[in-house]
Amino acid sequence: MIHHAVTTLAASEVLERAKAFFAERVPNNAAWVEREGPTFLTLRGQGGEEIALAVVAGEGPTRIRASTLLFDQAVERFLSTLPEPAVLA
Repeated sequence: MIHHAVTTLAASEVLERAKAFFAERVPNNAAWVEREGPTFLTLRGQGGEEIALAVVAGEGPTRIRASTLLFDQAVERFLSTLPEPAVLA
């Protein structure tokens, strides 16, 4: 499944938080860094299952795209911890 989110955090901060979250906060579904770069992070967990995150920073909020087959609930939980941009009325 593919998940999308936006946040006020910088791209590097999103990736650092993802590494910590999936290594420490979800012990039953932990996943660790397999590959990483300035705009992406690939994590491997239980049975070799993958979580792939990509971040795009630019004008306005940072956009996040995450994909996984097994870790949907954990990915949604992680994305819900990120600060959202203010909504303009």
